[in-house]
Amino acid sequence: MRILIVSQYFWPESFTINHLASTLRDQGHDIVVVTGKPNYPDGKIFEGYRSSGINKEIYDRDIELFRVPLRPRGKSGALNLLRNYFSFVWSGIRWFPFLLKGYEFDAILVFAGSPNVAIPALPLKWIKKAHLALWILDLWPESLAATGFIRNRFILRLVAVLVKWTYYCADTILVQSKAFLVPVSCLTSPDKVVYYANSVDISKHDEKNDSSVPSELLEVLKSHFCIVFTGNIGTAQSIDTLVNAASYLKDLSNVRIVLVGSGSMSNWVNEKKDKLKLNNLIVAGRFPMSAMPIIFEHSAGLVATLKNEEIFSCTIPGKIQSYLAAGRPIIAAINGEGARIVTESGAGLTCTAEDSLSLANCVRILYAMSEEDRIQMGVLGKRYFLQNFEIKQQASRLVEILEQRIKVDHSIQC
Repeated sequence: MRILIVSQYFWPESFTINHLASTLRDQGHDIVVVTGKPNYPDGKIFEGYRSSGINKEIYDRDIELFRVPLRPRGKSGALNLLRNYFSFVWSGIRWFPFLLKGYEFDAILVFAGSPNVAIPALPLKWIKKAHLALWILDLWPESLAATGFIRNRFILRLVAVLVKWTYYCADTILVQSKAFLVPVSCLTSPDKVVYYANSVDISKHDEKNDSSVPSELLEVLKSHFCIVFTGNIGTAQSIDTLVNAASYLKDLSNVRIVLVGSGSMSNWVNEKKDKLKLNNLIVAGRFPMSAMPIIFEHSAGLVATLKNEEIFSCTIPGKIQSYLAAGRPIIAAINGEGARIVTESGAGLTCTAEDSLSLANCVRILYAMSEEDRIQMGVLGKRYFLQNFEIKQQASRLVEILEQRIKVDHSIQC
């Protein structure tokens, strides 16, 4: 199958779509990617790139990759975020048809972290006469309102209209959580909507390299009982819950809460750490994906947090799959689908979102467990991942979904 991937985010930014593209290629499909200039999560264009101009690259040996101009996200603020989103739309509409002239595709897969990504894919659908599939990772505009990025009701209504329009134009809508099925089906034809979960590539989990992790951090991980958070340090992740939990755990001298990542709240965390004298809170910074296996291996547990908003109870944070795949115990201060998976798998402990005291108590329970019990949690989590989220199976399922949906299109046309 010839598949075009449209995504505002792509390598060297760390997203599932990178691994999915490679896996689809390994399974014999022709993959082309169109994207923007890398700037997530810090909001600055990555070294070696500039916001203007067109780039053509080869990703992972032979995947053609085109990058269009993009205004970076900046440090924070709704205005910067909107400018970032609309710059991708403008650049995509202007450049994608030109860059892809002469290419033919059976399907276009939109990695829709936000609804704007679908807009430049719509002309391509009609020009290329290709099946358009949107992979929905968040519910919009609910996510914008829940994070507080946008509070203006008029803008939120406009976003809702945009979402409904893109759903109408799509041929297939893939949702990353079963809890998305009902709300998305309310905005479009229900027979378009298919559950399709996130995944991660675990092929390099056995390639552990201590040199990719600073010796100071590695020493902390090896010598202390470390509960590790990885990923975006932002508003949606309820980082203050982790900071407050660290304050409740000061009496456990061997316990450390380690934040691996970066984002809009990184500076705030450092300020609170100094103000509250939280020596048990380590702000490690961001590392490449290649460093994650060794960090996971030396973690006593892995923690996921989200804000206590109804919208986030429908979401499965992408890190949950990574944590399950790592085979380490999980502590989840989240509601809904994410908590259900941790409980159902037997991989760890859960508590209500934004409940810092309960999160601290979960750490205490894990700390008091035997090493054998903690190992068993990890084993159960890894088994659940392989049964439900393994990326080769997911890539094959994606192709099956697209082929079935394309047949439906053809039967309707006939």
